[in-house]
Amino acid sequence: MIKDITIGQYFPGHSVIHRLDSRVKLLLDMLYLVILFTAQSYTGILLGMLFMVICYILAGIKLNMILKSIKPILPLMIFTGILNVLFIKGETPLFQWWIIEVYPEGIRTALFMLLRIVALIVGMSLLTYTTSPIMLTDAIERLLGPLKKLHFPVHELSMMMTIALRFIPTLVEETDKIMSAQKARGAELDSGGLMKKAKALIPVLIPLFVSAFKRANELATAMECRCYRGGEGRTRLRQLKTAPRDYIASGIMLALFAAVIVINCFPVLP
Repeated sequence: MIKDITIGQYFPGHSVIHRLDSRVKLLLDMLYLVILFTAQSYTGILLGMLFMVICYILAGIKLNMILKSIKPILPLMIFTGILNVLFIKGETPLFQWWIIEVYPEGIRTALFMLLRIVALIVGMSLLTYTTSPIMLTDAIERLLGPLKKLHFPVHELSMMMTIALRFIPTLVEETDKIMSAQKARGAELDSGGLMKKAKALIPVLIPLFVSAFKRANELATAMECRCYRGGEGRTRLRQLKTAPRDYIASGIMLALFAAVIVINCFPVLP
């Protein structure tokens, strides 16, 4: 499970998706989220997922990465589905036992919510898969640039967000090493009940926190040694510039948004 967490990972490449302006990708990803929450039918959600699958193929990223990005949140998805099935009522129950009643409306809502969560995770993962942390930092800083006039710490905020995102794979790898070391010493991390498993994680969490603070201190020292003083006067190796492909991608996403609006007005599937 630990090795399957792919959030924050970046896969270098030269595909058309990789070469899109990071600002455009960030804005289009936000528009994709709007599309998902605007869609009111299975057709709209499935259309969005199909679009993302095509983007994965164009980016040269294996489709099994979609399953890896979903696997860590599978317990949350199951819990969300159960809540929808149990608490959404309808007219005629399909199943009834004691105080438990299951309605067709609850099942449809649960499936719809699960598809929406899957599509959301797939879309957000593609952004980090195809955008380096540095480019993502520059994109966030440029988009939030107008807030600098209000003395908002735009550069510091974007830097913290990107560092946090970048350190997720590092901490996941560190957790896997600590768990392997504890198992080699005879620790039983996967056996027993819920409380026993929770107590068994204490020998993992303590060295993980120590390692995280150590890495944070090393990063701060490295930044100070390089005379890092924030965003004022900072130059960039790569300048963000829009290209025709960015406008084409924006047009395709707007067309997808329009298609979802039309589907909401004339649904093909319930």
